[in-house]
Amino acid sequence: MKAGSPACFVQAFEQALGSQERRTVELDLTVKGGMVVSAHGRALTDLGVTRGRIVASGDLQVAGTVVDASGLLVFPGMVDTHVHLMDPGSTEREDFPHGTRAAGSRGVTTIVEHSHAHPVRTPDELSEKVAYLQGRSNVDFGLAAHLWPEDISGMPALWRAGISFFKIFTCTTHGVPGLDASTAGRALEMLGSLDATALIHCEDESLTALAEKRLTDLGRDDPGVLPEWRSREAEMTAVATIVDLAEAHGARVTIAHVSNAAAVAIVSEATVRGVDVGAEACPQYFAFDESEVVEHGALRKFTPPARIRDEDERAAMWDTLRAGGFSQISTDHAPSTLAQKASGDIWTAPFGLPGLDTTFPFFLDAALRGLIELEDIARLYSSAPARRYALQGKGSLEPGSDADFVLVDPEGLWRVRDEDILSKAGWSPYSGRQLQGSIVATYLRGREIAVSGRPHDERSGMFIPGPGSDSD
Repeated sequence: MKAGSPACFVQAFEQALGSQERRTVELDLTVKGGMVVSAHGRALTDLGVTRGRIVASGDLQVAGTVVDASGLLVFPGMVDTHVHLMDPGSTEREDFPHGTRAAGSRGVTTIVEHSHAHPVRTPDELSEKVAYLQGRSNVDFGLAAHLWPEDISGMPALWRAGISFFKIFTCTTHGVPGLDASTAGRALEMLGSLDATALIHCEDESLTALAEKRLTDLGRDDPGVLPEWRSREAEMTAVATIVDLAEAHGARVTIAHVSNAAAVAIVSEATVRGVDVGAEACPQYFAFDESEVVEHGALRKFTPPARIRDEDERAAMWDTLRAGGFSQISTDHAPSTLAQKASGDIWTAPFGLPGLDTTFPFFLDAALRGLIELEDIARLYSSAPARRYALQGKGSLEPGSDADFVLVDPEGLWRVRDEDILSKAGWSPYSGRQLQGSIVATYLRGREIAVSGRPHDERSGMFIPGPGSDSD
């Protein structure tokens, strides 16, 4: 049997499933004639699916249900590992049914969620949340835990309970306390001993608190306070501190939502020294200018804030993405409705933007316009985050992987409109933009979960235990 042949892939799949006897696996579904995009390249090839898994690729005989992908791009399902769905908690802002409908309809088939409103801090809270979410998700999901300073001793139990990662703040945000350098060092020491991983929000609290006091003493409540309050200096200081602590303790960390190329450079220099640290990219730091907060107010309130001041800084972000400085893409989907955003001044309005409806389309448009490669999307928004957080079966269309895939018409166009947003937020900061590339359909484990932007809302998403889980 020729290595790499469809028959070889089928046999390997049977063995992986623990087949007791040799038999031919009949395909349930054949994806025919599409241009399959991976992190490593693209190829005009067919995909064969059985029992929700990819079992073969190549020039396949049609079998089972046939999906005609002629003229279409076939991506692995996107894997978004920084999502806040407020469920349970502040479900008036977002919930799992709405948020995961948005995800699936726009190419995201797996998420890792953590809610500030109802954080997971103990194994019991994780179990309760998993039970609560049964039948509420349209995509597969992992769950992260928030880390309070007093909870460091409980990290091993949480890791064994099956979280995907620990979320750590270096400044108090969303009601979650920030960890100072000494406490963060203890947490990262524990992280290294567990071979666990953390996603870390980096803004130095001593600097943000000082800026807040200065601005409020001046009586400032105009939107322009945001980039002064949550400053570049505060972000850069915290990034440098966390990188040093990760190096000292052999910890594996990802810096959340890195807003500027200079901060990414700190991470990149550390990786050259062998530090296991990554930098997460979010679309808002490529799309929006720092000055937009003055016009849009709370509709541009997220933190760290947008940093782009001129076209050179915008170009530097895309150059950094192309050069491999960013380790993954995520949304940091943290929505509020328009009414909630308008409920207070710039100090009290909620942080965050909706993003699950638009992140894959945003980067797809960038690739089709030549700013990045299609392969960059498959790597940064699918295979790399799946690998980083050990989401088994995700991020690939190789035989043996889950049959999570997205069909894209590269000639299609999509104009973003608030009325088409499926997130409970009901609006988008990208509203009015026309994006090249349209999503034809999304499949989760071989089942169509959305077509032409319309979700089926089947709630068939499953919980994915983290790599430290002792349930296996």
